[in-house]
Amino acid sequence: MPNWNEVIAEIQQEQHANPNANPLDTVRRKYLKKVSVITGRNTIAYYSGWLQKPQAPDTAVNDKDKSGFMLAINKLDRAKGLDLILHTPGGDIAATESLVDYLYSMFGKDIRVIVPQISMSAGTMIAFASKEIVMGKHSNLGPIDPQMGGLACQAVLNEFEQAKEDIRQNPQAAALWQVIISKYHPTLLGACKQAIEWSEKMVYQWLDGNMCNGDKAKVKKIVSTFSNHTEQKSHSRHISKKECQEVGLNITDLELDQDLQDAVLTTHHAFMHTFSNTLCVKIIENHDGIAYIEQSVPSSPNKV
Repeated sequence: MPNWNEVIAEIQQEQHANPNANPLDTVRRKYLKKVSVITGRNTIAYYSGWLQKPQAPDTAVNDKDKSGFMLAINKLDRAKGLDLILHTPGGDIAATESLVDYLYSMFGKDIRVIVPQISMSAGTMIAFASKEIVMGKHSNLGPIDPQMGGLACQAVLNEFEQAKEDIRQNPQAAALWQVIISKYHPTLLGACKQAIEWSEKMVYQWLDGNMCNGDKAKVKKIVSTFSNHTEQKSHSRHISKKECQEVGLNITDLELDQDLQDAVLTTHHAFMHTFSNTLCVKIIENHDGIAYIEQSVPSSPNKV
């Protein structure tokens, strides 16, 4: 498997050999195609550059992404199913629901997710919609407890409950809690409850109808574990392959197929180099090299 530096060297060699072509695109597409050849399945990479450009817009899952998937899926033989390579920080719940519905309409339940490194939050929810998740020892999923304005919805509800209990035991604490609770919008409590119910119902249905095949006890355990803010402590917690297997997710070890592991990780390195060396912030690309690319336009310096 070409390592990080060897992929850089291959990109540089490609640049010298074909100066009129984009070497980053050439190398990335070469290995993405290799993944599809090994599996015999359609392959789409859904990549975000949030690690390289944490302040850039459009790195999260949003409604614009469906246009990218429409482009990438067009003309594919859908009977071959879909392997979706995911690297994302997550994003909008509504956009996630709509995207999964679209993928189901295109491929039915024959969707497998491959996680080379990180698929967090809404990215984990997308993985839960698949029949199987391929992870390596270095791969991580994340909690699915919804966020609102950067706040964990369950944490907000917990704080309200703590306030009620403290005031019940000590009415004089009401003045202190009034100052703390006043930072929240009056409708936030109800919105947080709805967001939690919505996200949990969504992934419950996906798991029940595909990966867990109607095993409701397993579904309940998975949803409870991944949505439990109190247990997970932080929305940014990285959940390992071992933990995913222990809770009942259908996890396949990437290391079991050396050729596939090599192709997936080299593809991943190539995407990371693309984000590091271009303005790209998101790429949705299929194994035939058809790509939807979002770029971050640098702001112009202020003129005096």
